[in-house]
Amino acid sequence: MEIDFSKLSAAGNDFVLIDNRNSKISAQNYQNITKKLCDRKYAIGADGLIFLEKSENADFKMKYFNSDGSHASMCGNGGRSVAKFAYVLGAAREEMVFETDAGIVNAEIFPNDRVKLSLYEPKNLKRDLKITVYEKEFNIDFIDTGVPHAVIFADDIEKIDVVKYGRFLRHHSNFAPDGTNVDFVQVLAGNTLLVRTYERGVEDETLACGTGITACGIISVLKNLAVSPVKIIARGGDNLEVSLETDNKKVKNVTLEGPAVVTFEGNIKI
Repeated sequence: MEIDFSKLSAAGNDFVLIDNRNSKISAQNYQNITKKLCDRKYAIGADGLIFLEKSENADFKMKYFNSDGSHASMCGNGGRSVAKFAYVLGAAREEMVFETDAGIVNAEIFPNDRVKLSLYEPKNLKRDLKITVYEKEFNIDFIDTGVPHAVIFADDIEKIDVVKYGRFLRHHSNFAPDGTNVDFVQVLAGNTLLVRTYERGVEDETLACGTGITACGIISVLKNLAVSPVKIIARGGDNLEVSLETDNKKVKNVTLEGPAVVTFEGNIKI
């Protein structure tokens, strides 16, 4: 079977996207197709694969899989990418609503390849967890922004071995059974953050993680280290913005804005 695909990049997080509104591909094959097509040496290569499906309740539905074939309920950069993909396809207009396995998301397409997501309220906030990794104690804040994130602030994230510490914390018992993504954050002048992320499913540092950037923006506001809207620079150098409101420490009206670019399109036999 041959299928058409598009490749999109959102702040350096890259994805293969497939229009499966006609259900030509069985959902039972999603995992295997993802692992095959995301292979960077023998196929297209990507951090994840997104299937665009029909929805009875929204413009479309997003099904997201990490490059190792594991399913994730949401991906912030993937969400912006699928919004751009749907707009290019004509499956949605500039303002759209779509389903994810974490909930309903609103998105808006702007000029210059910018896309804004209006996200659901985060959950499972845990503050100031003390965890020792290789004789180094970290102060960690945990939050679920569609997928789980452990957020760690540091004076200089260039000196952090993101893969070493991220891989250990990703499987730590505090975050069992599903594990967590791990974000390292540095606060800069000008209400700006630098963020590096170890992503579960990819099992490595990526150039950006949308839900991780969202988590870092939220936690920085709750810790009074920044104010909304928070400017965030991803590892790949792209600029994103996280906006939110807090009411008695309750977080609401969360948005994530950043780039989403179609890099190429093609056809592949699977």
